[in-house]
Amino acid sequence: MIEQFFTCPYCWQEISMLLDDSIIVQNYIEDCEVCCNPIEISFEVFESEISGFQANSIEQ
Repeated sequence: MIEQFFTCPYCWQEISMLLDDSIIVQNYIEDCEVCCNPIEISFEVFESEISGFQANSIEQ
């Protein structure tokens, strides 16, 4: 598991999340722990480190 810090795209608070580094590419929805809005989380793992990370609003 890798801890990743990022800013919520809704409330702009810095939050942290534990990411599972055993799967190389992941994309899922998780609620912000501060404002409870849904965030689309996407990341890639390379050699046990995060090589790309995005936390986006699901609003179009």
